[in-house]
Amino acid sequence: MFKSVLALFFPKVCVGCQSFLLVNENVICSVCRHEMPLTKHLSNPENEAFMTFYGRVPLEFVAALLYYHKRGIVPELIHSLKYRGHEEVGTILGEWMGEELKSIPKSIVFDAIIPVPLHKKRFRERGYNQVTTFGLGLSKILDVPFNPNLLQRKIYSKTQVKKSFLGRTDVSDALFDVTFDKNDHHKHFLLIDDVLTTGSTLEACCRALQKIPGTRISIVCMAMSHS
Repeated sequence: MFKSVLALFFPKVCVGCQSFLLVNENVICSVCRHEMPLTKHLSNPENEAFMTFYGRVPLEFVAALLYYHKRGIVPELIHSLKYRGHEEVGTILGEWMGEELKSIPKSIVFDAIIPVPLHKKRFRERGYNQVTTFGLGLSKILDVPFNPNLLQRKIYSKTQVKKSFLGRTDVSDALFDVTFDKNDHHKHFLLIDDVLTTGSTLEACCRALQKIPGTRISIVCMAMSHS
């Protein structure tokens, strides 16, 4: 009763299109959900996301849930998550991707979910890491621990939102480091991020994780940049 009265005076709107949500809708309306440009990467092990890293760093598999175009629902969702505090977007996409990941072979087992970290200064500025709720959503569905402390960003860098494509390719391996012990040896880590563009940041993260003996790595992103 109270929720119904609250919804009457403070109706929730879709993060994608700003239309009023129906009673059975959450964060994203049904229309936007059906219009999402799904990549279907999990049906093809050698998909375009995987090939982005070919010859650069060894990976078990790579996948993104959605295509990120310059305009449309997906950039609106990611922007709302990253800059407007709508962390619930990450939860929805994480749980959605978690269900999709149930289709991969049973032989592929993840030991921990690792987010691309923010520098402490950036974290203080934003107040949260935009991939945390995505990781927690994955963790809930897959029953895999979420570990935000293994990988650290050592150098503060300006946001890449306004950088050109070429500008985003220059990411130093010194940008990230790991803090680990013998319990982290020989693990399969699922590295996660919001949008896959050139893959340079994720590659640098992978090289840091490779300092851990016996490491295997897979990558999952909310979206992949697509022309």
